[in-house]
Amino acid sequence: METITRKPYETDLTDDEWAILEPILKRALYGNKTKTRGHPRHYPLREIVNAILYVLKTGCQWRQLPHDLPPWKTVYYHFRRWQKRGVLAQIRDTLVEQARAQAGKAAPKHLAVDSQSVPSTAKGGHAGMTGARR
Repeated sequence: METITRKPYETDLTDDEWAILEPILKRALYGNKTKTRGHPRHYPLREIVNAILYVLKTGCQWRQLPHDLPPWKTVYYHFRRWQKRGVLAQIRDTLVEQARAQAGKAAPKHLAVDSQSVPSTAKGGHAGMTGARR
């Protein structure tokens, strides 16, 4: 695998951030396997993650990725695959656990989800009737 040298973007991972994220990502992708199967990678995992972060931070379209990052189809393929396989959720959960442990907090015991119980767009009374219904 060839290391890509380019001018860094503000959204790129620092070496310290990559040192934390790389083992989590590899564990989520490969589990305990030491050898990966399949076709060798054309682009390093770090560059794919940097491209995903670029899209998420800037809000640009996938097709508008700068040309010095991996091709948008490659980046989008990995993003969707990781999303469907739950890799992104595993990364988030692991990072949250690490941050809470570092702050000296235990894992949360309860989770609350709030939602609206009554739709606010429904019209009632005569205002909801059309002329044909009256």
